[in-house]
Amino acid sequence: MSGPLLCEGRVVIVTGAGRGLGRAHALAYAAEGARIVVNDLGVGLDGTPGPDSPAARVVAEIRAAGGQAVAHGGDIATTEGAASLVRTALETYGRLDTLVNNAGFLRDRMLVNLDEDDWDAVLRVHLKGHFLPLKHAAAHWRAEAKDGRTPRARVVNTSSGAGLLGSVGQGNYSAAKAGIIGLTLVAAAELGRYGVQVNAIAPAARTRMTERAFADTMAAPGADSFDAMAPENVSPLVVWLGASASSGVTGRVFETEGGRITVMEGWRPGPTADKGARWTPSEAGDTALKLLAQAEVPGAVHGAG
Repeated sequence: MSGPLLCEGRVVIVTGAGRGLGRAHALAYAAEGARIVVNDLGVGLDGTPGPDSPAARVVAEIRAAGGQAVAHGGDIATTEGAASLVRTALETYGRLDTLVNNAGFLRDRMLVNLDEDDWDAVLRVHLKGHFLPLKHAAAHWRAEAKDGRTPRARVVNTSSGAGLLGSVGQGNYSAAKAGIIGLTLVAAAELGRYGVQVNAIAPAARTRMTERAFADTMAAPGADSFDAMAPENVSPLVVWLGASASSGVTGRVFETEGGRITVMEGWRPGPTADKGARWTPSEAGDTALKLLAQAEVPGAVHGAG
């Protein structure tokens, strides 16, 4: 006999949910009893409009399995698009419990070849596309709390190993994903008083964005082998973080890939020296070298993806 559904009665927004990780998250939440707002603008890898509506296809999948879902095709990197996303949840289902920020795309270039437009476009979708839905969802939850209906709200943001360690050829993407971690930490600190928990994941999975950059690594294995790069492997943690069961977990970053989950530990003080007075440049340099000799070697910078 199966136990109770983890997200029974909750209303969940997933952005960029037409394909890849977002689609996997939406289906996984629906399987646990949530009602889903499936957001997807329906664009190509470079952010240009696509020919169809992947959000509608995911909604059809959820409904065919007996779940409840509605599509939203607005641009969540605009104020109106983000506001309408939250309104869609409230007007359709009367509530909002969880926001999963997932939308994004790539425009990879080495720094010397990276155009300003490519920089702006990637930061707009990834970073602004996290900030605006979070802002509008948080405003709703704050109002609920002030009216005496403190929610058990959850936000799951999507960062990347590129945001944690950097990624060669992805200066724009790495900066955006690092910014998402900073935004997560601030939001967790600010919104806790309103009953909102905010966490981030740094997933590794096969999506349209990664299967080209890492063709060999992301290739699906044989039928009898565990598909470590399947996006569905990431979704169980995302579902738990978005459920009431994750009570008390906030301001954390999880790396997840295949069957592995890692709690990431960010910047913290390492070796230090205090002269008690101003250093000379030579003294500062000599001291920095001594401290570096005592410090841990940083993680390797990713090649791409």
